[in-house]
Amino acid sequence: MNTVSFAFLPRPGAFFGLVQAAVLGAVLVLSQTAACQGAETAQPASPVEQQAASPPFTEPYIDIDEWRSEPVRHRYVHGGFKGTDTRFSYYFPDKSQYQGRFFQHITPVPDDENLAQKVPPGEDNKIGFAIESGAYFVETNGGGKFDLGKIATTRMDPTISAYRANAAAAQYSRVVAMQMYGGERPFGYAYGGSGGGYRTIGSIENTKGVWDGVVPYVIGSTMAIPNMFTARMQALRVLRDKFPQIIEAVEPGGSGNPYAGLDDIEAATLREVTRMGFPPQSWFGYKTMGVHGFAALYQGVVAADPGYFTDFWTKPGYLGFDHPERFERDRIQFKSAVATPVTAAEAARLRLNLDASSERNRGGVDTAFRIPEGAEGQRVVGFRLKDTPPAVFFLGGDLIVHSGAAQGKRLPLARIVGDIVVLGVADSSVAAQIAAGDQVQVDNSNFLAMETYHRHQVPGPDFKVWDQFRKPDGIPLYPQRPRLIGPGFVMATAGSLQTGRFEGRMIVVSSLWDREAVPWQADWYRSRVTEHLGEKADEHFRLWYTDHALHGDNALQAQEAPDRIVGYVGVLQHALRDLAAWVEKGIAPPESTRYRIEDGHVIVAPTAETRKGIQPVVALNVNDGERADIAAGQSVTFTGTIAVPPGAGPLIAARWDLEGAGSFDTSAPVPEGARTLDLEITHRFDKPGTYFVGLKGVSQREGDRATPYARIENIDRVRVVVR
Repeated sequence: MNTVSFAFLPRPGAFFGLVQAAVLGAVLVLSQTAACQGAETAQPASPVEQQAASPPFTEPYIDIDEWRSEPVRHRYVHGGFKGTDTRFSYYFPDKSQYQGRFFQHITPVPDDENLAQKVPPGEDNKIGFAIESGAYFVETNGGGKFDLGKIATTRMDPTISAYRANAAAAQYSRVVAMQMYGGERPFGYAYGGSGGGYRTIGSIENTKGVWDGVVPYVIGSTMAIPNMFTARMQALRVLRDKFPQIIEAVEPGGSGNPYAGLDDIEAATLREVTRMGFPPQSWFGYKTMGVHGFAALYQGVVAADPGYFTDFWTKPGYLGFDHPERFERDRIQFKSAVATPVTAAEAARLRLNLDASSERNRGGVDTAFRIPEGAEGQRVVGFRLKDTPPAVFFLGGDLIVHSGAAQGKRLPLARIVGDIVVLGVADSSVAAQIAAGDQVQVDNSNFLAMETYHRHQVPGPDFKVWDQFRKPDGIPLYPQRPRLIGPGFVMATAGSLQTGRFEGRMIVVSSLWDREAVPWQADWYRSRVTEHLGEKADEHFRLWYTDHALHGDNALQAQEAPDRIVGYVGVLQHALRDLAAWVEKGIAPPESTRYRIEDGHVIVAPTAETRKGIQPVVALNVNDGERADIAAGQSVTFTGTIAVPPGAGPLIAARWDLEGAGSFDTSAPVPEGARTLDLEITHRFDKPGTYFVGLKGVSQREGDRATPYARIENIDRVRVVVR
């Protein structure tokens, strides 16, 4: 293992000293995605080489040191390292609250060192959680924020943003903490999700003596990028008219057969994406899920494999050549001229959705539509064309410039709204060069080609979901690209490929309904750990799956469908506290979740006793089944059981959602310290319709009913059809 050991850095000449910024949103981009030309062969330097190549981290400074009262009382310390763009923020509790540890959040991409400051009080507040847990909180800008729009031309040392900047800030925080509190070396724990999960794993696999343990969450494999998005993009287009019946089939009390009523192409498409690991239950969000992280990845793929986009339409073995008719109604190659650029301020007035990753209609009171001011308001985010493009199913594409100052350039497009084309993750300097009258072409050929890119990226046999693209002898069914680009993207993000080799302890948190980092990938990493540690794996590693949870790591994620899904922030918080107890006191956390892998899907054990992990298991029945068909005015009885796995915290709440609105506003009494609960309720339905009645169970690590932290939820639902 290539590692870098950080010694304590020098104390600052002047002791201490601020700023404020924005919150990283609910959607976590899966990767940093620097250009991956040659990335497969790049490897981290040896410790000696790294030290010689990175003198920047030898001169820390502090420019702000002050006590603050929000969200809780803490001492705020801000600074950086001279000669670098690396900045850090530390949030220290009163000495009476400090228990000798820190928590450090690692973002999916290098971002702002002050993100935590804008998070309102409550479950998502990282500062409040850390301080309530006896820890100070650390965050950095990851070595300096970069422009995703210029990702294809960005060249940087990936190890700096992957882990070295974070490691330097973590080690220097210990210097500051020991000056402030005295005592011994503080224990340190890092956590990060999605792209931050890659960076968190890379951090502990490539350093020694920095972090004592980590909690990576909603993690991908070395083959996740861009393949977990491409199969989904194909399904979103091909199945767009069939999702209502697919969802109906997989809902409680449905037929259980999502393929019923699909033609051969539709059925094959659904089977392909399902075997890649996409959770069928998550199709409920088909209207808003869009392309997610692929918006940031697209230019990196083009840079890494430009020839693919020609081969797809011109060579046998590629779907665009073999069956161009499948794309006829959705392919657009539309030429027009620019009528006028559209600025961010104008887009806000027009209520245009500028989120390149999602198709969500973000109208109403969303603060995203506040009119930007100053230079940001004048940034070009799209163009009004002289002619209106034809209406097609459009997940993304390119604006190809045929005249003017930007002639020959291509800018990614996120959507078409009437005669306006909205830019995706694009180079703003190029967009600013495009003027009224310039000839342009709207073209989604490349995006359509990406839909089957995963077929031409068949990896080794340890990636079982690709077996569907192999002949019985293991040879790929389709032509293969010159190289696998997924590992290059991971190298650019994490500084290395996941090996499963680390010192310390780790708890991985994964979501069973994750439609971005599909859940088999956490098991894939667990296999890497087991290969390395063998029988000692359980002494250093846990994997906890969260049922009914998606990808995003804030409480608002659950508001997408509060009747169907729960957040997993409480699971993360429980994991961090258990990790600290494991490292510092030798108290082993609850066992890993018990599951099996079946055709690309993680199937968890049915009961809390057998499933393990830490999430409560909820089982709900109506008339002893998943469905009841009744007449209006009739009553039915619901029975439910909520149970907490061994070693997890007790139940603190149980709530019914009797109308299927996601409100869960009918509470049931929960005895103090209860770990299992049997419930029954009768409800009358007066109005005809279909109701999905839900039961939610909530546990908390310490059994604290007042705290917003480390609360873990699960739900179950049944169907009532009222005639």
